[in-house]
Amino acid sequence: MTVETLDEMNPPSSRDSIEDAGAARSAPPISSASSFVPVDPFEIVVFGGTGDLARRKLMPSLFHRFCDGQFSSDSKIIAVSRSKHSRQEYLDMMRAAYDKYSKDDVCADKEWEAFAKIVDYVAIDVMDVKANWTGLAERLSQPDEKIRVFYLAMPPRMFADVCRGLKATGVVSSNSRVVLEKPLGTDYKSARAINEGVGEVFAEDRIYRIDHYLGKETVQNLLALRFGNILFEPLWSNSAIDHIEITAAESIGVGGRGAYYDGSGALRDMVQNHLLQLLCLTTMETPASLSADDVRTEKIKVLRALRPITPESIGHVTVRGQYTRGHIENESVTDYLSDVGLDRSSTETYVAIKASIENWRWAGVPIYLRTGKRMASRRSEIVIQFKSVPHSVFGAETHLNANRLVIRLQPDEAVRLWLEIKEPGAGGLRLKTLPLNLTYADNFTVRYPDAYERLLMDVVRGNLSLFMRRDEVEQAWHWVDAILAGWDSTNQRVELYPAGEDGPLEAEDMLKADGRNWSKD
Repeated sequence: MTVETLDEMNPPSSRDSIEDAGAARSAPPISSASSFVPVDPFEIVVFGGTGDLARRKLMPSLFHRFCDGQFSSDSKIIAVSRSKHSRQEYLDMMRAAYDKYSKDDVCADKEWEAFAKIVDYVAIDVMDVKANWTGLAERLSQPDEKIRVFYLAMPPRMFADVCRGLKATGVVSSNSRVVLEKPLGTDYKSARAINEGVGEVFAEDRIYRIDHYLGKETVQNLLALRFGNILFEPLWSNSAIDHIEITAAESIGVGGRGAYYDGSGALRDMVQNHLLQLLCLTTMETPASLSADDVRTEKIKVLRALRPITPESIGHVTVRGQYTRGHIENESVTDYLSDVGLDRSSTETYVAIKASIENWRWAGVPIYLRTGKRMASRRSEIVIQFKSVPHSVFGAETHLNANRLVIRLQPDEAVRLWLEIKEPGAGGLRLKTLPLNLTYADNFTVRYPDAYERLLMDVVRGNLSLFMRRDEVEQAWHWVDAILAGWDSTNQRVELYPAGEDGPLEAEDMLKADGRNWSKD
């Protein structure tokens, strides 16, 4: 089996936060037993081609796939932006960005020169109704000659207009598909409008709503752990699990995203997409197969079963926070208001939620979600906290810790199962809690692809499994909209927390009220 495990299990017939963008591509050398499955020649048009995402992620990801031989020079990459650049100026910009953001990767001039031959650039102001799009049409091949991907790395409000522009220009072929970056809208109403606008041009099975978290190796490994091992699935319910925690913590602040972020906040930016998608994959029922519709149908069932959060309950099951001045790794950092250049703001940079799924499998099992900026460390993980044994045979003086399964998404991808074992030696029976440790860097000699690398190739293959369906997005917004409305109607305060801490104390209190604590792994 190759490194592209899910792709092989789900044949073609059937978005890190920007904080992780500079992560090293290089790892241990690729094992001789591993390979990358080639894809057919394609054309990819990247709208927003000079933007942050293109410079940090999209172009490096395509370069890596090219260097590993996953596609050949028969393919073509066309960047589109309103900025007036020559093709060579654009290539120089991309190379400088690669050298800056991929410092631990070695980019040979020969490899880059070969890749640069298939990269082109065209300047179009897509929001100008008088703009001439013929420059794009001239750079594309004949219709239906190659798979054609339009990647919209731009604000979602532009999605529908760009798609209509593509249709009017006559470049949407039967082999065309479109990739939509998150966040898809700011609420249910705007998300639905975007979906309808894009749907006027592209059929649902040609629309790839991307959440790069779903391309992470450990997220996909969650499916293998659950459905490939009889050890876990019989215990994967309220009969054995006490609670679940899903955390996406960042140590960075808002950076250059201040204008966008202050109009969004952590709930819209992270919970509506990343965290709810992780919740769905963790708690969904076994799909009939790993085909796209089977997996996504089980996910939508989870979203529909989420207990609505009402104004009456919102103060007990949600916490809003905003970071203030503090220290991260002994370095002094500024507060949120300074970072966004405002005197006042009620935008949350942290949110914790106690969610509940109202079905037979998960009744009575709280699911704690939290995400925040300027927290103590950068980490994303899923914690499955099992119940304690019903009776200890080791005596009252021996403390037994309940088993815990930790699925770490970043920064060090790993799976750890914490168990009770006997300490070696004479003089009595002493127990110790230790993990069975599956750390990817220690156990695999293969360099597995970055999430965007995998997802881009999935788009070319026509594999929709790791992308969101329209009803998923809209149902997630229904649930999140109720929280936003509850905060507004109750004027729920934004709690302050020092940068470098794991959120406000009120989030700790929310779990303590249930007799629980956030895990410390």
